[in-house]
This record gives sequence, C-alpha cells and structure tokens, in this order.
Amino acid sequence: MRINEITFTDAVPVDGYGPGFFRVGGEVHAGAVLMYGAGANPWGGLDDVAALMDLAGHVDVLFVGTGAEIFHLPSALRARLEDAGIGVEVMNSPSACRTYNVLLSEGRRVALAALPV
Repeated sequence: MRINEITFTDAVPVDGYGPGFFRVGGEVHAGAVLMYGAGANPWGGLDDVAALMDLAGHVDVLFVGTGAEIFHLPSALRARLEDAGIGVEVMNSPSACRTYNVLLSEGRRVALAALPV
C-alpha cells in the first residue's frame, strides 16, 4: 500500500475528538466548534444560525456533525443555508470530521459545524 503525506496549506484539520471536546491544531476546544479556514471557533449549536450564515460566499459545503448519533436538521435551517448557496451534509460528528479533513486536504471550500460526541 502506498501512503502519501497530507498537507493542509493554510487550513487547519481536526486532529482528534472525544467526549465533549475537539482537538484542532493541537489545541483542545470544549463543546461545539465551527471550523472554516485557519481555525476553530466556539459554536452555539443549531440555534447559532448567524455564525453559519456568515459562511455564505466563502464555502461550498458545510458539514454538520450531530454528535454521536445522526439526526435531521430543522427544515427551516437547511432551507436558509441552501438559499444562501451553502450545500449542507449532515452526519455524526466523527464522520463529519473525517470528511471535512479529506476535502480540506484537496483544497475544497468547506466548513465544519460539529457538536461533541
């Protein structure tokens, strides 16, 4: 098997996660995070719509990590994001972190909003 080293240019991937936290760039962030570009910011969860709307024009896809279990986003939230031109993919947080990292390594315009496991 051939192994290639992944580089992330200016962006920062998710290094790890666990009960109640995410590790990004070696720093531990307690609670939910919103990641876009070079860092992670605290995120207020699904009620923090303004932070998600600020991504409009900057990202093509937002991965929403719903914690340990997957659940559907409220239809009004999904519609608002899609009307703003943001594609939305919902999955559990471990899957969202891995998918975000892969697309980030390809230089894609992606963001991650994740609830802790």
